[in-house]
Amino acid sequence: MDLSDLRIFRAVVQSGGVTRAAERLHRVQSNVTTRIRQLEQDLGVSLFIRDGKRLHLAPAGQLLLGYAEQLLALADETRSAVQDARPRGVFRLGAMESTAAVRLPGPLAAFHRRYPDVVLELRTGNPQQLASAILAGELDAALVAEPISEAAFEKAPAFMEDLIVIAPAGHPPIGKNKPVPQTMIAFESGCPHRARLEQWYAMRGEMPVRTIELGSYHAMLGCVAAGMGVALLPRSVLDTFPERRRVSVHEPPAGLNRAMTILIWRKGAYSPKLEAFELILRAKSDVARARPSNARHRAANGRKN
Repeated sequence: MDLSDLRIFRAVVQSGGVTRAAERLHRVQSNVTTRIRQLEQDLGVSLFIRDGKRLHLAPAGQLLLGYAEQLLALADETRSAVQDARPRGVFRLGAMESTAAVRLPGPLAAFHRRYPDVVLELRTGNPQQLASAILAGELDAALVAEPISEAAFEKAPAFMEDLIVIAPAGHPPIGKNKPVPQTMIAFESGCPHRARLEQWYAMRGEMPVRTIELGSYHAMLGCVAAGMGVALLPRSVLDTFPERRRVSVHEPPAGLNRAMTILIWRKGAYSPKLEAFELILRAKSDVARARPSNARHRAANGRKN
């Protein structure tokens, strides 16, 4: 059953016959007649009672007319929604746990206020998990730490994070030629901050005797405060910890002390919802304002051309 057949059928009903419907649709009369007969053959029922040249709706035609009106209205609504540049529908966003907890409340609140027609869904995970979810079509975009594959994704800068090593309060300085803490507290493998902490150990020619894997930064902070080991995390996370006095802060070496959080999406999948979210990030972040995404550059160039 073709939508154009339904439009022809509706026009015949509304016009009171084939001749007027053909004029209204700018078609020849024989074409309208053929399409109606094809629709009847497709459905296996008679849609009209034929009284000479006059047509009267049959019971099956009455039933089809109601459905045809709904289907054609839905088709028009779908076309309008697809062509409309306003953000709408579901926006599926992923983020690292620290980003979701510390960086996103403000931007997400602004997004909800500005675009009430968008339903926003949030998933947390490590960069590998979130990148895989984008490629699988489960997420529209994600906020992850670099590095990320240049082949499959486009990206925009979001936040620059200062990274710190935290240890229990009163812990001796953790520097060159100082004892290395034996227990490392981190997320599961795949977390870029865990990789940096492991790299920090490797630079010192040692590895932790024990690794405790946890699922949230606040759990890590609690374990560090309890004297169980050391962790590496964004300074912005520590700023939210009410028991900050129970931990000591140690600076990792250059190269391990900063990390860029970026917004990524699948190449060719830039959408009005994604653009709207990126604009809000740019308004909230000094990094994003200073370094617009390649997609934004292309969009601006396209409007100029």
